[in-house]
Amino acid sequence: QVQLEESGGGLVQAGGSLRLSCAASASNFVVGPMGWYRQAPGKQRELVATINSGGSAVYADSVKARFVISRDNAKNVVYLQMNSLNPEDSGVYYCKVFSQRTGAPYWGQGTQVTVSS
Repeated sequence: QVQLEESGGGLVQAGGSLRLSCAASASNFVVGPMGWYRQAPGKQRELVATINSGGSAVYADSVKARFVISRDNAKNVVYLQMNSLNPEDSGVYYCKVFSQRTGAPYWGQGTQVTVSS
């Protein structure tokens, strides 16, 4: 059983910052890679950033200079610090967690991020 709890979304002015959190709660489950994806209306869901258990991260080109992903392995929490936000960053942000043992993916419920101009 895996439960993902996301928080931190909201409305922010262009140029501002938000910090998203996703806490994984599970039994008989070893957390592997964790990441964030986003989806704007009428567009495909896209990778924002991922991070493995050792702390190595991969970012989409559009956010690499502005966003930072991190994780706390003791708490099974992944964070996304979003800086210099622009309206193109708006969308629903989804946390994604993989099982270290099986590779199975699990998705959070999504949190809305809206950046106003």
